[in-house]
Amino acid sequence: MDDYLMRPDALPTWGQRTALRMLNAIGWNIRFKPLPGPHGIAVVYPHTSNWDFPIGLVAKWAVGVQFRWLAKDSLFRGPMGALMRYWGGVAVDRSAPQGAILRLAQTMHAADSFWLAITPEGTRSYRPHWKSGFYRIALAARVPVLLISFDYGRKVIDVTRSLTLTGDEAADMAAIAQVYDGVRALYPEKAAPVRLAEPGSGSDEPRKQA
Repeated sequence: MDDYLMRPDALPTWGQRTALRMLNAIGWNIRFKPLPGPHGIAVVYPHTSNWDFPIGLVAKWAVGVQFRWLAKDSLFRGPMGALMRYWGGVAVDRSAPQGAILRLAQTMHAADSFWLAITPEGTRSYRPHWKSGFYRIALAARVPVLLISFDYGRKVIDVTRSLTLTGDEAADMAAIAQVYDGVRALYPEKAAPVRLAEPGSGSDEPRKQA
């Protein structure tokens, strides 16, 4: 028996049970265990399909955790803004990038609970590496990283594995790659390799800590 496999009859609320039954009805299961603290970065990988968002949203309702996610501030204007925030959206002002990581770390720790979900590929199209934002935010905020996998091969969303970054980028990324080994995207050819861009390559944001 899989101790981490979620079952509708074991969930505390009607909403969670309904969400999990919806996923089960289309063949998906969730493996979940309590998060390693009230604050952290949730890496979601792989991300190659538009289906990832609705499936992930229903999975979030099932586990009962208010995962947050970043979006440009223009999406939060007008009536749509309230819905975006209800779904866990956090507005980012891209016109003022200086100090953004430090501000985000402060916002995270000011809340009783704040888990920020990030898709490190940054796009559903293929790219040769991950973006480093998740790594820099986790180091600046000194929070653990939850490694969530969407395995379309087994139709399992795994929310059980986490690690604390050491600052040794090569060792940390090797440990992350080991966790995601064997996980299959809906479109495997679009999944980015689990690695960061080489420093100085110009293909990612600078690696300086906030």
